[in-house]
Amino acid sequence: MVKTRKNVVMNRLQSAARLSRTVLAARLNGHGYYAGQDQIMLTLSHQDGQSPSELASRLGVRPPTITKTINRLQAQGVLEKRASPDDARQTHIFLTDAGRETIKAIEKSVKKTEKQALRGLDKKDQKALAKYLAKIEANLAGAISVEPEEDTEDEEAVPAKADGEVPAEA
Repeated sequence: MVKTRKNVVMNRLQSAARLSRTVLAARLNGHGYYAGQDQIMLTLSHQDGQSPSELASRLGVRPPTITKTINRLQAQGVLEKRASPDDARQTHIFLTDAGRETIKAIEKSVKKTEKQALRGLDKKDQKALAKYLAKIEANLAGAISVEPEEDTEDEEAVPAKADGEVPAEA
């Protein structure tokens, strides 16, 4: 009997995610961007004028991280900060004309990376993969604020009683 490695699915998922970001980062670097900057740019291309906290929330990153990246993109001349018309203490982030011009290059890099990643998968497989990944995201989204479990053993590892029942304390 062949024994499969534990966590093979999670390892493959993490590896594929890491490799896709590495390949995309190399493509973006050719346009003068670093990994993560593309997400801010694309998010603003869909809804310009978000606050840094809105961007951080949408992208699932901490506000200090987003602020640092916004400042770098502003120095590159692709974003600008404007005071909120309602609250002068609040700023909103907008794409500049130069930023809007680079969106197509970013989208092209993303599309090329996706095409490379999905090579050999037909449309049906791609649709199934997207469905499975959405389910995985939904499963994990609720676990972000969950405290770490003390007992991380698999349920299968709990010894059964002689009659096949699982002990009550398990």
